Amino acid sequence: MLTTTLPLNSFDDLGLSANVLTAIHALGYETPTPIQAEAIPVVLDGKDVLGVAQTGTGKTAAFSLPMIHRLSQDRYSGQFQPIRGLILTPTRELAIQIEENILEYTKHVKLHTATIFGGVNQKSQVQKLRRGVDIVVATPGRLIDLQEQGHVNLKHLQYFVLDEADTMMDMGFIHDLRRIIKHIPKDRQSLFFSATMPPNILEFANTMLRNPVRVEVARESTAAETVDQKMMFVMQADKRDLLVHLLQQPEVETALVFMRTKYGADKVVRYLSKNKLNAAAIHGNKTQPQRERAMQGFRKGTINILVATDIAARGIDVSGVSHVINFEIPNISETYVHRIGRTGRAGASGVAWSFVNEADERKFMSDIQQLMKREVPLITDHPWHLAKPALELDLNKSNQRPQAPGSGGSKKKKKKPFNHGKPRHGGGGNNSGSSGKRFRSDRDGGGAPRRDGGGGQSSSDRPQRGKGKSSGNNSGGGNNGGNNGGNRGGQSDSRYSRR
Repeated sequence: MLTTTLPLNSFDDLGLSANVLTAIHALGYETPTPIQAEAIPVVLDGKDVLGVAQTGTGKTAAFSLPMIHRLSQDRYSGQFQPIRGLILTPTRELAIQIEENILEYTKHVKLHTATIFGGVNQKSQVQKLRRGVDIVVATPGRLIDLQEQGHVNLKHLQYFVLDEADTMMDMGFIHDLRRIIKHIPKDRQSLFFSATMPPNILEFANTMLRNPVRVEVARESTAAETVDQKMMFVMQADKRDLLVHLLQQPEVETALVFMRTKYGADKVVRYLSKNKLNAAAIHGNKTQPQRERAMQGFRKGTINILVATDIAARGIDVSGVSHVINFEIPNISETYVHRIGRTGRAGASGVAWSFVNEADERKFMSDIQQLMKREVPLITDHPWHLAKPALELDLNKSNQRPQAPGSGGSKKKKKKPFNHGKPRHGGGGNNSGSSGKRFRSDRDGGGAPRRDGGGGQSSSDRPQRGKGKSSGNNSGGGNNGGNNGGNRGGQSDSRYSRR
C-alpha cells in the first residue's frame, strides 16, 4: 500500500477544472484541508484511495470534488444517463449532508444527483432515478431494496465511495456492503474513507481496493487538539441536574448532548424542557420530518441543545458547536473520538465534557484515555461531584481495540447491556402496514415497506428484518409499517439482529 504526503496548496493548484473551482471559490474555499490536499490529486490520477481522517476535516470535498471533475470531463454519450458514481454512507442525515455539498459543487457542471435513504416514501427517489442521474448518495438498505425492485442499475459504475466505513461496521452493514460490491463492476475506482482504521476495517478495505494510496492526516484515534476535554465524576441519578446546571452557563452557546439510548435521549429532552431549556432529540425512532426539523432548528439557532444518539449524530455537520457533552460514556473508545469531533471543527476551539458515573463508565473512560494516550482532566468544583479515585493513564499498556459488531470475526462474549434509563414497559409500538403481506423493513432508517412505499417509521436506524408476521415491539416501539420487530429499548442504536 502506497502512502503520500503533499504540502498544502491552493485549490487552484490541485488540477480541478475551472467550473469546479468557480463553484468552490463561491463557497469561500481557498486553502484545502490536509486530507483534501493529499487525496484530490491521487483521485484525479485514477488511483484507489484509503483515506484516514478524523471527523470534521473535509472528507466530503476530498472524494467528491475530483469525482465531479472526472465525471464532468467524460460525459456519457448514450440515450439514458446511467449511474456512474455511488457514495455509500451509514445514515440518512449524512446522506442528505453529502448531497447538499455535491449540489453546491456541481452548480456549473451538467451532473445530476439523487439521494436514496429509508424512512420516507420511495416514490420521489424512484422518479429521480428514472430521469437518469450521474451520482447516487445512498444508505445500504434502501439501495438494496430499490436494486431488487429493478430501479437501480450499477453496471456502468465508475466511481465507488464508502464513507464513514467504521460506522458501517459498527451498524452491522458488512453483509449489505458485500452484496452491493458484488453488483458493481470490478473495473472501477474505489475510495474508502474512515475516521479510524482498526484491523477489521483494514481487512475489509483490502478486499475492495486495488493497490490503494493511503492518505492519513492525523494520528489514528486521536482527539482534536482544539477540543478542551474535561470529565466529571457524578452519580448516574444526578446527571440530569448536572446537565441543567452546565447548560445554564453563559458560555454554552450550542450544545450537542450524546446518549447511548433513544429512550434516554427523549427522557433528557423532557427534563431539559421542564427546566426552560430549548432542546430537541434526534435518533432512530424519530420520523424523517422530525429529524429534519430538529436539525434545521439547530443549524438556524432556534434550538441550541440537540440530544442525540451516536448513529443519528453521524450526519450532524454544524459549524460553531461550542460544547459536546457525553451524558453517557460510550463503551467503544473510538466512538468518543467521533463525538468530541463535533466541536473544534476546522481549527476552531471547542469544549467536551464527559459525565462519568459510579459504575461501568469508569472502565470506559479509562479505555478512552488509553486509546488517546492522554489524560482527560477531572473537574471537581460542581455540586454533584462524586469522590472516587482518579483514572490514571498507563502509557506502557497496549490498546485493546474492540472488534466492531458484524465484522465477521470470531464470536466474543456479549457484554451486559448498560441498563440506566432502560424502559421497563413497552412503548406503544404499532404495526400499521398491510395485514398478512410479507414486507421487509428498510434496514438503515426506513420503515417504509418495500414495493408499496408506505410511510411507516422504523424504530431504529437499522431495524430487525421482518419475517412475514407481526410480533410487535420488544420494548420501546414505534411504527413499523407492517414489519416484524422493532427496537430493543434501552440498547444502543447500532446492534440489531439480521434474522
